[in-house]
Amino acid sequence: MKLPSITSGLIAAAICTMFSPPAHADQSRDGKRDEFPRPLVIGHRGAHGYLPAHTLEGYALAIELGADFIEPDLVSTKDGHLIARHEPNMIATTDVASRPEFASRRRNAVIDGAPENGFFASDFTLDEIKRLRAVQDFAERPQQFNGKFEIPTLEEIIELAKRKSKEKDRPIGIYPEVKHSTYHKSIGLPIERRLVAILAAAGWNHRGAPVIIQSFEQSNLKELRRLTPLRLIQLIDANDVNPDGSLDFAAPVDRPFDWTASGDPRLLARTFGFLTTDEGLREVKTYADGIGPWKRYIVSTVAANLPGPGEASLKLLPAGNLIARAHEVGLFVHTWTFRNEQRRLVSDYTGNPVNEYLQFYRLGIDGLFSDFADTAVAARILFELEKNPDAGRCLTGDRDGPKRDQPECPDQRD
Repeated sequence: MKLPSITSGLIAAAICTMFSPPAHADQSRDGKRDEFPRPLVIGHRGAHGYLPAHTLEGYALAIELGADFIEPDLVSTKDGHLIARHEPNMIATTDVASRPEFASRRRNAVIDGAPENGFFASDFTLDEIKRLRAVQDFAERPQQFNGKFEIPTLEEIIELAKRKSKEKDRPIGIYPEVKHSTYHKSIGLPIERRLVAILAAAGWNHRGAPVIIQSFEQSNLKELRRLTPLRLIQLIDANDVNPDGSLDFAAPVDRPFDWTASGDPRLLARTFGFLTTDEGLREVKTYADGIGPWKRYIVSTVAANLPGPGEASLKLLPAGNLIARAHEVGLFVHTWTFRNEQRRLVSDYTGNPVNEYLQFYRLGIDGLFSDFADTAVAARILFELEKNPDAGRCLTGDRDGPKRDQPECPDQRD
């Protein structure tokens, strides 16, 4: 059964009244705590379940659906501008291949050790990028919006977040990912300092700013720790899940690519999995504020030969203790990616994506990335009602009687 989308009005009311600030919320420069709900809902690539990824329209839709943060993946243009694309290779996410004026730009490249053929952002100026339009790269998702929306810059995304925050009267953050840091440095287009400079110009280079920076590499996060007080998160990947539930670490996602490029035998002996050990978590704590593990590090799957498509043929294994161990060393945990399609839902969730969200909320996750922010927010409301039946008064707006002053329902009538 497909869960109907929750209305934006209900989302707005619920966000304003049902959730207190997270335990790890930071103080801003004026001494006020951030007001984000917990667990955070991060609009993965915008509202990728509905619109082409990384467009202003997609980010705006994610906000309308209740996302607390929007996530731009950052790559560099030839002239050093930071734009939002999932990868440097734009062949799958834009209409560049249908543009005859750019046909000669198609070429081969090696990114993080993997050969690719396509059109690379670093071969285009920003003016040329602005002539392209985004397309939906998931074939089973709506295609009627292909070719309608342009490619945004980081500056435009920040301005959108600020504008929407005022319009919605709630904080809206950005969660930029530095894509392929080692690659960008190798072609003379490093991202890190430019990213910090853009955030500084926007007034968002301080600890209380609504910004979290993420990367799969480690050395650039250490560099960013020296450049900015903003919250940083170490992403943790793997190639796949083996039939027995163990994780597969095949190249090129066996380890952070800067480890591979370093040639250091100590780093080459590690996989991404090291970062989830107690030793690895302590190491991450020296330069970052949180970890962003693929959700299979938290709850893995095992082959079950069930008839469903994709992950629906699998069963869940018992959850591990990664969240608790990360919390013990002072790291928050944000996991990814949550999607609604049946082939992306393990059989235990009985075809309802809400069941997956509820499992991770119950496990104590601090935030998650979702292609369908409306489903994530609806599940978060259900989770709050599950924990605290009196929170229903917040949802209905009924604050009369002895529950009038309950702390989870601040009076919004002023």
